[in-house]
Amino acid sequence: MHIVVVGLNYRTAPVEVRERFTFAERELPEALRQLQQTTSIMECVIVATCNRTELYAVVDRNQLCGHYIRNFMEQWFNLPREQFTSHLYMYEDERAIDHLFRVAAGLDSMVIGETQILGQVRNAFLLAQQQRTTGTMFNMVFKQAVTLAKRAHSETSIGEAAVSVSYAAVELGKRIFGHFAGKTVMIVGAGKMSELTAKHLNANGIERVIVVNRTYERAAELAGRFNGIPCSMEDAVHRLHEADILISSTGSDGYVLNRKQVADAMARRKSRPLYMIDIAVPRDLDPAISNVENVFLYDIDDLEGIVESNLEQRRAEAAKIETFIAAELDIFRQWYKTLGVVPLIKALQEKAAVIHEETMASLFNKLPELGEHEEKVIRKLTKSIVNRMMQEPIIRIKEIAGEKNGDDAMDLFVKLFALEEALGQDEDKTRSAVSEPDAVAEKRKSSASAGAKIAVAAVTP
Repeated sequence: MHIVVVGLNYRTAPVEVRERFTFAERELPEALRQLQQTTSIMECVIVATCNRTELYAVVDRNQLCGHYIRNFMEQWFNLPREQFTSHLYMYEDERAIDHLFRVAAGLDSMVIGETQILGQVRNAFLLAQQQRTTGTMFNMVFKQAVTLAKRAHSETSIGEAAVSVSYAAVELGKRIFGHFAGKTVMIVGAGKMSELTAKHLNANGIERVIVVNRTYERAAELAGRFNGIPCSMEDAVHRLHEADILISSTGSDGYVLNRKQVADAMARRKSRPLYMIDIAVPRDLDPAISNVENVFLYDIDDLEGIVESNLEQRRAEAAKIETFIAAELDIFRQWYKTLGVVPLIKALQEKAAVIHEETMASLFNKLPELGEHEEKVIRKLTKSIVNRMMQEPIIRIKEIAGEKNGDDAMDLFVKLFALEEALGQDEDKTRSAVSEPDAVAEKRKSSASAGAKIAVAAVTP
């Protein structure tokens, strides 16, 4: 089996590309189902945020992953592969796991050490579990990733400085005006990102905040926490001229403001500049707005370098987290090596149980005068003998399986205890039987008959 991740992020694709490869929250269950049904895909998780779209998969072979992913993306996003292949990256096995650990801990984020990604990875994993698209491998790996990220934020100071995309947006406003005294900020959207933005604005002394949302009640709820002014989306267009800075972060499928609406508002501002910061993906603000006189439009990619001065300490703390990641990778390595021991131990225990039952049946037939109590005592004592005889071999094979020659040791274990028949394998196939979980073998059989099915796995650009 192999673990593969394929994706694109803020490093490999600009915002105008990323926004075309976003999964709406309502689409994720169906995307997971289609992904898992693909030939060779055993388990899958989709991590989709404003700065990345990543598909994680456990596959039984990885030679055709690039073919599968390009077909899936063409079909799902209705785009020819020539438009996106160059933006894709793929990592396999330990490199894929290392990447997941770095993502969850915030080391791969635009703003290093940000904490929001941890919740997004955790939610992606929980959704995949609900949709039954995870199994032994990802239940282990993603739990490791979440635990590692929590440890990173509790045992280091990487998250102490308030840096995030929303923080960067507020920092940009400060750089433009120097301070927020006497300025009006309009926040479009009332989700998590907007809430974080409102917190940063409040901490920086903003006096007047207009909170805009399609649902007025939600706008009122958020505005009430920060002494803001709630506003519906319809009324926002008529109040746009009041704002000095607009920060937009909604989940809208289209633009919430266009060039004409902004031009009309600017006619009422009498040459006063308006700074608009779009931190949504897909973008909320029509790029053509930048052509309106005295309007200065920034998108999420413009924020990358704004908080550089606040990141030096985080980079130092990131080095500590790298040691955590190395330790977790070692734990996974050892765990993975011992996976093949499970069917061996099960086969040995089942064989011992059969022998024990046959022996007890023969004994009780030869000694019919034994009472129920005597039979119970004999059965218990003989079963204890069998278990104690197996205890040391089981402990030893678990230990040896994680060592360099673990595969050879498992082969020898099978031969010593004559487990070939119990494992349902010929002697020359024993190794593949003990190193491949049952679910993979079953999927491989069904994959052979499914032949022409193509959806998604992971990619080779």
